[in-house]
Amino acid sequence: MFEGITRSLSEAFKKLRGRGRLTAENIREGLREVRRAFLEADVNFNVVTDFISRVEAKAVGQDVLARVDPSDQIIKIVFEELVGLMGPVDHKIPQRADRPVVLMLCGLQGSGKTTTAAKLALTLKGRGRKPLLAAADLQRPGAVEQLQTLGEQIAVPVYSENTTPVDVCRNAVAQAKRTLCDTVILDTAGRLQIDQELMDELKRIDKLVRPDECYLVVDAMIGQEAANVAKAFNDALELNACILTKLDGDARGGAAMSIKGVTGVPVKFVGMGEKVDKLEDFVPERMAGRIMGQGDLMGIVGKIADIQKEISAEEMERQQKALQEGKFTLDDFRKQFETIAKMGMKDMISRMPGMSDMIPEGEDPEEALKRVQGMIDAMTKKERADPDIIDQSRRRRIATGSGVEPHEVRQFLGQFDQVRMLMKQMSQMSLWQRLKMVTGLGKMGAFMPGGMDNLKLKGDTGHRKSAKERAEERKKKNKKKKR
Repeated sequence: MFEGITRSLSEAFKKLRGRGRLTAENIREGLREVRRAFLEADVNFNVVTDFISRVEAKAVGQDVLARVDPSDQIIKIVFEELVGLMGPVDHKIPQRADRPVVLMLCGLQGSGKTTTAAKLALTLKGRGRKPLLAAADLQRPGAVEQLQTLGEQIAVPVYSENTTPVDVCRNAVAQAKRTLCDTVILDTAGRLQIDQELMDELKRIDKLVRPDECYLVVDAMIGQEAANVAKAFNDALELNACILTKLDGDARGGAAMSIKGVTGVPVKFVGMGEKVDKLEDFVPERMAGRIMGQGDLMGIVGKIADIQKEISAEEMERQQKALQEGKFTLDDFRKQFETIAKMGMKDMISRMPGMSDMIPEGEDPEEALKRVQGMIDAMTKKERADPDIIDQSRRRRIATGSGVEPHEVRQFLGQFDQVRMLMKQMSQMSLWQRLKMVTGLGKMGAFMPGGMDNLKLKGDTGHRKSAKERAEERKKKNKKKKR
């Protein structure tokens, strides 16, 4: 999502680096580049103007100019101002001892409000809460049925009735008291655009049901217009926070940076994709790090931890043992793809520092992943367990079955052999050592097409074996297995 603004900021900071001293003039020149980067990312014009003024006021001074490399100080100031622009954020959701807490979701049609209601319910369940969803969107055809389906998927009760939105919300709160649910999430109606009828309906719900907090669901794809939408809803309802959806799409980042600056209302959660999974806390420090190209390693660690909870202890132990013994098979490799798919390939790459620069422009990493999956799926069970038996005729068959060229199968098998060696080495490392190693490989170009071929791993002589040598090597391996 932030690739464009990250590259532009990197170029702007390059112009500030390498100068013995910075003057007020060349600081302003560098900040003009920062300003251009923000405007191209669709950040609100007034927000950009105020932001640049604050950075310039802090940067132009004797304390900065006296330093050996003052450009680092300016980068630090930009980072701190970005954090201040988007924060602070309180991620707590209120809890009452005497009654259910009521959370009201509002927003325009198409913002992903109904899906977000289910995601918020799932997030609360993960925190030990007992939520109830209220289907108060009686405007959009199919909205009630959609929420009921989502409720079944995540095992959260949904209250609905064919009356009025206000009655649905009031009766849902009463139902929550009867069934001992501690939180009610109101999925209210939206419109294609802001109109008086929509606002009047939301005001009636706000006045008669008196929700504890009101969250605006905003589509990140609409850029700086998100700030204008947030302002209109905030003027009518006094919002507590915003939830940004579709942050994994092609949005340029303007919404994330504009909303708080225009309305004073913080972004509390962000949603990724259409699948019903937990919302992520919006952490300004981590978001600022991603914008400035520093990545979000803590975000990756959190995602890995969530996914590992779903894997049984036996399976984890089996995988670890296979890695340590160097018995990592193509079946194991295929299972890793499923984990990556759950994390979201594009999202993971955007969080890894420097990784987005290593993907060639126009190259879709998810398509490359599917191509490799196709090759593995075209192999027999025996071939996946022992890829060393794959000779030229087998490569041709696999290539035909997966729609690729034989040389691509050969290249993949060579890379897998090196990955297997890497995995064995990494199995002995801590999580932080693994992340550091992966980042280092990225800087060496390992993730470029064919990049693994250029790496010399431990035990790799760099000698290209002949067909005869490979055949003899396979015979030796087979003899060992028979023993």
